[in-house]
Amino acid sequence: MGTAKQDGATNVDEVPAMDMNLEVVVMPVADVDRALRFYQGLGWRLDADYEAGPEFRIVQLTPPGSGCSVHFGRGVTPAAAGSAQGMYLVVQDLDQTRARLMSQGVEVSEIFHRVYDTGAQEQVDGPDPNGRSYNSYATFSDPDGNGWLLQEVRVRLPGR
Repeated sequence: MGTAKQDGATNVDEVPAMDMNLEVVVMPVADVDRALRFYQGLGWRLDADYEAGPEFRIVQLTPPGSGCSVHFGRGVTPAAAGSAQGMYLVVQDLDQTRARLMSQGVEVSEIFHRVYDTGAQEQVDGPDPNGRSYNSYATFSDPDGNGWLLQEVRVRLPGR
């Protein structure tokens, strides 16, 4: 393990690496069946739908090509429906993804990019003018208001 510093922090350079895979994100919803229809309508794979009485039901879906799934249901989280925000969905072609979602009835924001010239993050209309990966976005929400951020990545950074 790493060594503890006086302030209680751990020296990361001394911690041996170990695999940790993010596999599931819990998402609060008000209506399980409505959420299930919405995400299946996006082409997400249904991995599990398990019910153990009236107080507990868990649904797991996985976006196409993703190694991470979402869980929602009854008795799964005390978080308020719609409180999950800023969840990233990385896509190869933002224009195509946006068009497809809109053709399925999903309200998707206009494409935007971020500028950090002033030291603060500023959102600017339109895709990144230089076409760089990681810099163009659009957003949408599910029926409960859980917020997704589409991020275009055409070329990944080394090691990703």
